Amino acid sequence: MENISLLLSEALAPYQASLGPVGTHGERLVTVRNTAGATVIEHVFFAAQLCDRRQLTDVVDGLHRDLMVAEGRIEPCVIAAMRNATQVAAFATTRAFV
Repeated sequence: MENISLLLSEALAPYQASLGPVGTHGERLVTVRNTAGATVIEHVFFAAQLCDRRQLTDVVDGLHRDLMVAEGRIEPCVIAAMRNATQVAAFATTRAFV
């Protein structure tokens, strides 16, 4: 798991990521700190999310999104609108084949 902490820190640079101890259900607390050492994000992930390469990619993408929100570079309502637009487009595509 130390390697995962290093990978997360590398992917989220200049932020520093660290993993907390394993919880009772296998969950791990991921803490992301800025260069001053202040905690920016704390989020709990299951071990499976951190061990599987595809799920780890999703974790990094989610943390990138959360960092953009924390930095004020994107509003949460923009994320919701983007998700909604994707769902509507996917629904329209599947309805066209019915």
